[in-house]
Amino acid sequence: MDEKYPYRVLFVEDEEALRTNYVTYLQMVFDEVYEAKDGEEALSVYKKVKPHIMIVDIHMPKMSGLEFLREVRKEDHATKAIMLTAHTDTAFLIQAAALKLTCYLTKPIARKALQEALNSAIEEMKQFETKPLIRVEFAKGWRWDKQREEIFYFDQNVALTKKEQKLLALLFSSANRTFTYDEIFDYVWGYDQIGTLDALKSLVKALRKKIPKDTVHNVFGIWYKIQM
Repeated sequence: MDEKYPYRVLFVEDEEALRTNYVTYLQMVFDEVYEAKDGEEALSVYKKVKPHIMIVDIHMPKMSGLEFLREVRKEDHATKAIMLTAHTDTAFLIQAAALKLTCYLTKPIARKALQEALNSAIEEMKQFETKPLIRVEFAKGWRWDKQREEIFYFDQNVALTKKEQKLLALLFSSANRTFTYDEIFDYVWGYDQIGTLDALKSLVKALRKKIPKDTVHNVFGIWYKIQM
């Protein structure tokens, strides 16, 4: 391919050889490819990178693929999910259907079948937009739209920079939980950039001028959280 698809893909599989093989293939097709070896690691990576497409094995240590997707679907109904499974029984299909899968693939996975599943996921993203039902009202007249990652004051959209948007997305992902500097740097600045304490303080200062001042709360000088 001359150009890669501009999507983030997360591949979750506990079998190392299979994971390495398909991650290598996906890296030829997509801009950003991430991997995880079990459900718990997958959930951690998901929260950091917010993938557009997830390819998830059902049988994994620590947290199964179904359990992982149930956690994701508590707030996210837009990310496309492709399930890898050896199951074809009705009970499994009923559970999987509730998790809004693009499709499921039976192992061993044929490369052509995976390509077709990915094409279906991409077409869904191009043709349909999933509107959020979950909004967080954090002050009178103020709300955070989790799916669109936007702030509104009544019906007025408040303009945010990319880093302000990412910081709020992280903090609102678990309101009242404190996030460390390292967690914020990893999510807002990413793995390829270096964030500094001064840069973070400047970011928070600028953000506080746009939203109620005490919304982004500093805890003991080392953590930040959304004060609800």
